[in-house]
Amino acid sequence: MLSWYNVKEAPPLPCGETTATVQLMKMLVVDDHAVLRQGLTALLKDSGVATEVLQAADRAKGLAMLAAHSDLDAVLLDLKLPDSDGLSAITAFSQASPATPIIIVSASEEPAEVRRALDLGALGYVPKSASPETLVSAVQLVMAGGVYVPPLVLNAPPGEAARWENLTPRQREVLAAVAAGMSNKEIGQRFNLSEKTVKVHVGAIFRALDVANRTQAATAARAAGLSLPELSGPS
Repeated sequence: MLSWYNVKEAPPLPCGETTATVQLMKMLVVDDHAVLRQGLTALLKDSGVATEVLQAADRAKGLAMLAAHSDLDAVLLDLKLPDSDGLSAITAFSQASPATPIIIVSASEEPAEVRRALDLGALGYVPKSASPETLVSAVQLVMAGGVYVPPLVLNAPPGEAARWENLTPRQREVLAAVAAGMSNKEIGQRFNLSEKTVKVHVGAIFRALDVANRTQAATAARAAGLSLPELSGPS
């Protein structure tokens, strides 16, 4: 079980760096166990991943906070909540704020449940048996535009083939930009999208292609001969 509360104090900023240069991250933790919520909050803040962390004990309170704080950068969601199972909560949170990444933190380590959570829109899944360092790395990966898939799924027998047909025209454009080496910021500027929206598209692409990072997505697309739109001059 994660020892969320056993976290060392965050290191000082490098010489010459001020808090004004640090990107501010605001996150929401939804879990019915107060000790885990508080420990996870301490981990996110002390590791420098988040500067502000809100807490909710159930789905209803979490959705209320999501509605009241439109500037949330991510939601960390437990799968088992008093007023709903986490899988249905994923849909509820996604519909309430499609551009806010959802990261599951759950005691369940069933590969099928992990895949289902990712299919429903979660951009990361961290078992509660993982180390604090793994959780921090997973959150950082998602915030950088990736999708965190735990080893228990990556090492499991492959499921159904990649569903290329599920990619929308916009997602194919984003995939072409990813294959061209463009960053989320550059993709957003090109297609007039926010970086949060780009992250959502990239996460959907990763799930559809059954990959864990941008390099794998580009490689899988080329290997399968997926027809991608040409990226001509600036739009």
